[in-house]
Amino acid sequence: MQLIFMGPPGAGKGTQAQLLAALWKIPHISTGEILRACVVAKTDLGQKAQSYMDRGELVPDEVLMDIVQERMNQPDARAGWILDGFPRTVAQAAFFDKLLCDVEGSTSGKDCALRAVNLDVPDNVLVARLLSRGRQDDNEETIRRRLQVYREQTEPLIDFYSGRQQLVAVDGDRAMELVTAELQQALSRDS
Repeated sequence: MQLIFMGPPGAGKGTQAQLLAALWKIPHISTGEILRACVVAKTDLGQKAQSYMDRGELVPDEVLMDIVQERMNQPDARAGWILDGFPRTVAQAAFFDKLLCDVEGSTSGKDCALRAVNLDVPDNVLVARLLSRGRQDDNEETIRRRLQVYREQTEPLIDFYSGRQQLVAVDGDRAMELVTAELQQALSRDS
């Protein structure tokens, strides 16, 4: 099981990824959590990432790519994984496609068992969810900027994975248990 969880900030990617990773006993790899840990530890990477995160901008590709490549090479990722927060751009998806091919020995990401899950949630629901989290970087102006960046840079991934018949779309504006049940059903049917 190789899954990418996509959707705007606040769509429930992390929650659903954690639930399914525990159920299927595969690692949940969250680039956001890795970056936040680097920020808290005040590493060079963390300080660099902090300046982008504070403005609601995406962390640059080269930084995320290094993190993902290092994590994907760890032994627990060989049996499957759920990736949350990467790729966020078509350029990152193309890099990831190449990385998967190198790891699996296939000629194209289309040959891999990868599925991209998109959780769709209306903006007004997302803003309310994110404001209720109470994180330092979650004020309404920053949230709206993050949603704009998502629409401009990340939404094109829906077409990228849909064109490869790798996209599983789910309505994320429902009770958590209903979303989880639909994901389980859709992904077990696809695998």
